[in-house]
Amino acid sequence: MKISVVTASFNSEATIGFTIESFLRQNHPDKEMLVIDGASRDGTLKIVEAFGSDAIRVLSEPDKGVYDAMNKGFRLFGGDAVGFLNSDDTFHDANVLADVAAGLEDADIVYGDLNMVTDHKTKRLARVWRGGTFHRYYSFQLGWVPPHPTFYMRKEVAKKVGDYDLSYTTTADYDYMLRAMTLNHFRVRYIPRVFADFQMGGISTSGAGVTIRANLECLRSRREHLNAPIIDVAFFLRFLRRIFQIRRSGF
Repeated sequence: MKISVVTASFNSEATIGFTIESFLRQNHPDKEMLVIDGASRDGTLKIVEAFGSDAIRVLSEPDKGVYDAMNKGFRLFGGDAVGFLNSDDTFHDANVLADVAAGLEDADIVYGDLNMVTDHKTKRLARVWRGGTFHRYYSFQLGWVPPHPTFYMRKEVAKKVGDYDLSYTTTADYDYMLRAMTLNHFRVRYIPRVFADFQMGGISTSGAGVTIRANLECLRSRREHLNAPIIDVAFFLRFLRRIFQIRRSGF
């Protein structure tokens, strides 16, 4: 099974080397990485090109943000399955894609766990995000969500679900996973192991204002696709869920 990894980047020279190194270390032989760059003005492209790997393809042009770049990846990937790895994140170890491929042998979607680290040099652990079991008829309705950097799907899933909805500023990934997992009857498997190391400090971890806006966007997605009321239970439970799904290191 060939697995495509889409990495959206923009002015990522400080971190993308770690991302690519972790991809090239994967012991799964049939893989490709698509670096979808938003016309970076720093040394990002030079770093990517310096690896000189035939397993890496690059597209660099202006875009409308990270989700627009991901949509471009949908149109370009050539694998049997696809997932996304941010340009400031890394695979947790060399066996991740092999385990993804094994999981997808009898599933359409797989996801796992995520470590949140302060940086990729020390890998100092700040928080852990445990995906947990998915239940089609109530997980999203009760505030659950899997970690997007661990979400991999067969090509058929990507074709049926379509693009990321760019009207969602910070939570198009939430909306996408909700549509893929609850509006269809795909076979979903949780693999209880860490897939990726997520570097803290991005837009999804940047303060209360972003958290509130993201929660409102998630509510909009549930209202559109799950017929949720003006305010639903998940609007309040999502904060509590994050306490249980995302825990500080040492607890």
